[in-house]
Amino acid sequence: MASVVQLLRSDSLAAAPYAHAATAPAGARLIFLAGACPLEDDGSTTAPGDYAAQAARCVQTLTTALEASGAALGDVISTRVLVASSRQQDLVTAWDVIHAAFGDHDVPSTLLGVTVLGYDDQLVEIEAVAAVEGAAS
Repeated sequence: MASVVQLLRSDSLAAAPYAHAATAPAGARLIFLAGACPLEDDGSTTAPGDYAAQAARCVQTLTTALEASGAALGDVISTRVLVASSRQQDLVTAWDVIHAAFGDHDVPSTLLGVTVLGYDDQLVEIEAVAAVEGAAS
């Protein structure tokens, strides 16, 4: 099924590796996802110290939560990526993994460096909102 999300770009704004905005039609069902964390099935944190591996695990977690909600990565309308670092290089490392996972669906995103996240050794978290056709069943 095709996504109801429409990505928008403006020639009046600087070029960016993501859409400047996104819309969903009236009547779309919005899905607000909890932050996707880099946790293994046993609750331990994935790859302490490794921004790329944690970002990849966050994408897996996000994908699973979307599937449970009847959605996929292509239905995401916006993301917020939180990275526990003050180094821009660490933020970019996480961003590159997440951006690659979304492929051509370059959803509007915010990338933030934060001081700490909720789990021991956690470096990355992804918040997302998705939109799918129709009302919940």
